[in-house]
Amino acid sequence: MKIVAISSEMLDRSKVKANELGKLNNSILKGDGNLVGFLGEEIANLVLKGTIKNSYDYDLILEDGSKVDVKTKRTTVVPKDFYECSVAAYNTKQKCDYYCFVRVKDDLTCGWFLGVYKKEDYFKDAMFMKQGDIDPSNNFKVKADCYNMKINQLKEEI
Repeated sequence: MKIVAISSEMLDRSKVKANELGKLNNSILKGDGNLVGFLGEEIANLVLKGTIKNSYDYDLILEDGSKVDVKTKRTTVVPKDFYECSVAAYNTKQKCDYYCFVRVKDDLTCGWFLGVYKKEDYFKDAMFMKQGDIDPSNNFKVKADCYNMKINQLKEEI
């Protein structure tokens, strides 16, 4: 896990993209997560050293051609290694090679690059949760069908 300071340039670029995007279909936060999502891409790109390419299927292209979809959550606390990362079940068809997981502090001053996982292995290794299930590890009521994996299971690099 790596902590990354969010620069004013990263924040400005993300604000512009968030405003242009508006509300996404199937958005759990009804568009309110756009800014945090774009900041997650900025953080992931800083660590993975790729090129940001916003598409439905992936967010970054790395130098070797690998396509990475970045999954970002907002947080009020420093992430612990037993916290979980999620991929919504309706996103399993995305044409990416890796998932990357990021947390952004709610005051938008920093974020955490949590790690990556190869897409083809993620769904085999992650725990499936149905909407309404109670996650036994944290008593969280799942808002949408998803696949969860603990931060300590992620890889530090591709």
